[in-house]
Amino acid sequence: MMQAEVLAKLQEVFDGIFLEKVAATPELSAADVDEWDSLMQISLVIAVEQKFRVRFRIGEVEAARNLGELADLIAKRMEP
Repeated sequence: MMQAEVLAKLQEVFDGIFLEKVAATPELSAADVDEWDSLMQISLVIAVEQKFRVRFRIGEVEAARNLGELADLIAKRMEP
C-alpha cells in the first residue's frame, strides 16, 4: 500500500476522532492540532490498529515525527 492510500484511510480515522476537521497530510504532527493530546494519541493508535488491522510495538508510533512517517510504518506493517 502506498503512502497516499494510507493517508486517505488515516483521513477517515481522523474524521471519526477529531471534533474539528484535520487534514491528514504527511507533514502533520501532534503539535499542529490543539486537541491532539496524550489521550487522543491513545485513541488514534487504537483506531489506526483497528482500521488497518495492524499492531504496533511500544514506542513505534511515538518514534514517528509526523503523519508521513506513521503512514510509512503502517505500509511496512501491511507488507506480506
